[in-house]
Amino acid sequence: MRLIDELKYRGLLSDVTDEAIGDKLESESMTFYVGADPTAKSLHVGHLISYLVSKRLLERGHKPILLIGGGTGLIGDPSGRGSERQLLTLETSLENAEGIASQVRRILPNAQVVNNYDWISKFNVITFLRDIGKHFNINNMLNKDSVKSRLENGISFTEFSYQIIQSLDFLHLYDTENCRLQIGGQEQWGNITAGLDLIRKVNGPEAKAYGLTWPLLLKSDGTKFGKSAGGAVWLDKDLTSPYEFYQYWINTPDADAVDRLKKFTFMSIEETEEVIKAFEEAPHQRLAQKKVAEELTVLVHGKEAYESALNISRALFSGDVKSLNASEISEGFKDVPSIEITEDKLLVDLLIEAGLASSKRESREFIKNNAVSVNGEKVSDLEFMVKRENGIDQSFTVLRRGKKKYSLVKHF
Repeated sequence: MRLIDELKYRGLLSDVTDEAIGDKLESESMTFYVGADPTAKSLHVGHLISYLVSKRLLERGHKPILLIGGGTGLIGDPSGRGSERQLLTLETSLENAEGIASQVRRILPNAQVVNNYDWISKFNVITFLRDIGKHFNINNMLNKDSVKSRLENGISFTEFSYQIIQSLDFLHLYDTENCRLQIGGQEQWGNITAGLDLIRKVNGPEAKAYGLTWPLLLKSDGTKFGKSAGGAVWLDKDLTSPYEFYQYWINTPDADAVDRLKKFTFMSIEETEEVIKAFEEAPHQRLAQKKVAEELTVLVHGKEAYESALNISRALFSGDVKSLNASEISEGFKDVPSIEITEDKLLVDLLIEAGLASSKRESREFIKNNAVSVNGEKVSDLEFMVKRENGIDQSFTVLRRGKKKYSLVKHF
């Protein structure tokens, strides 16, 4: 199957600037680029699709350039936004760019990574306006969707000029790296076509370059993809732990599962169809979600992190928390209410302190009725002591009342 047809099958093709790109991708190795601005110190799952499409092109013999917008990040992309972005300082932009570069290298370790600050920063105002700005028609710029959508509420000249700056990226990479394809989300169509226009105006009408976009990723209910109840799902493990990352994909609604399976996994089409069939026959087994969660957790965080996330999930489901180490307890119980103790305590008293019982009488009733577990084991002894030496790695004790009420005891 042609690459362009596989992208269509997976729902990863919105528009191309020239139908010839389908044949070009089959007949020759093409250098392409995809960009991300360092608006935060980490990418989130909404950015993943850019690098997964890049990975698909790489596997078909094409050469990716991953551009980090250390320069454009200082300007602000108006695409897909109803208001101005908060301007970054140079220090923050470059610091964020460094963090993002390390993330994209993990996903595509052999790809070339560049920062557009390296060439944008070399322009002075006069050179920029004369050599680049003269090629842009204001009427055409006003007709770009990213600008038109902002005219009613207003757009600054800074963000209005973003498409010029990004076009300069495409021109620079075309001239220096023979980069002839830019890929991006549907909202980048205006920026991509502006870059193609600039390449032709500077290099002549025979200069050939192309653009390819994929549809905006949304949930089945129409809301923006990439958010969880707690906010953005980051690729940085210190912002979103590997377990939380894994759980985000495991908890994909059934209505979205097939779409995510096609877009985010690298199984063959035949394997994908087999998983879809099995998923539709037994959706309660969540096979589609498990496949997506496995592939992406391994890709972003590594095999060991995936196995740890799986171990945490199994332990929490079965109640066998003793099989976890202190690090996994800390990760899996991150959002569970916790208390700190510095000495051994009676379980009867600790249940009250942990908010699992309202009085000693209620605490005793829960224990006598076998409703209380300590580190996954039922306790019925009213004189039971919670001791540091019996804690998991002598750091944590997990209390559970009933099936769902947990509290984490931290030993100090």
